[in-house]
Amino acid sequence: MIQTPYLLFLGDAPDALAAKVAQGIKDWRPENCVGQYRMEGCKADLGLVDMTLEEAKAAGAKTLVIGVANRGGVISQAWKKVLVQALEEGFDLASGLHNLLRDEKDLAAVAEATGQALHDVRVPEVEYPIANGKKRSGKRVLAVGTDCSVGKMYTALALDAEMRERGMKSTFRATGQTGILITGDGVPLDAVVADFMAGSVEYITPDNDEDHWDIIEGQGSLFHVSYSGVTMALIHGGQPDALILSHEPTRAHMRGLPDYTPPSLEAVRDMALALAKVANPECQVLGISVNTQHMNDEEALAYCQKVEGEMGLPTVDPFRHGAGRLVDALAEI
Repeated sequence: MIQTPYLLFLGDAPDALAAKVAQGIKDWRPENCVGQYRMEGCKADLGLVDMTLEEAKAAGAKTLVIGVANRGGVISQAWKKVLVQALEEGFDLASGLHNLLRDEKDLAAVAEATGQALHDVRVPEVEYPIANGKKRSGKRVLAVGTDCSVGKMYTALALDAEMRERGMKSTFRATGQTGILITGDGVPLDAVVADFMAGSVEYITPDNDEDHWDIIEGQGSLFHVSYSGVTMALIHGGQPDALILSHEPTRAHMRGLPDYTPPSLEAVRDMALALAKVANPECQVLGISVNTQHMNDEEALAYCQKVEGEMGLPTVDPFRHGAGRLVDALAEI
């Protein structure tokens, strides 16, 4: 088990979105967050207290969590100086990067010498089966996005929280590093061998009560040429009964792809639903989740109303406005 509370390491994150792992932990498990550690040049800020390692240790922090999701998931030499010092100060380290802590010989040596633990959450711990496509009992919902990092996880967590508040049967199924760090369980989908990705989604969403909802954390986008594979695995392995479209409307291009324009919500709706019906012919698109973090309250409400009028689907920012109307739609099926 990863020991809490955490000191969230933002490193030299170039923008707020690069620190989405730390932001997700702070937003959904604030009680586990003592403060943040930022290096010179860091352009992300969670609004937590900036702390040195010594200050965080005195405040009770037990684990330094790498809260940055950089392209390629690498541990830089600049970070290493801090990570080594953290181990020497008595911190465990936790990371969801592709570049594993345990594979860095210097970090592994210091961890062994100090008796501290290295937690790599992006390592599959189960031998997942190949997907069989058999219909499973229970209900499932998946958020599919116009792009990466548009709020699919926040949508899923908001749906789960609303369902639980209503006394409905619901389980958030984490499929990425942030979700796993928030809940302590799940499958690191993008680290699973390709042939077994859909099977791993089947594995974490097994047969359940007919009125139980599995809220599956979305990943990637069918329209993102770098990360479409994980989305396909979720759509087919998850066999969702319902899809929620997720969108961040202020982007000029796809995340990390300056030559690619984000698709329309209509295009995502049509493509995702057609692919979902391969595994579950009864699947429906039931709502739209809009990430309005870069809009003021008036702009956010006006945009959601505009989209709802155009698409004919309940449209909200579930983090800002609540997920109630989306859950209302799900409760009807």
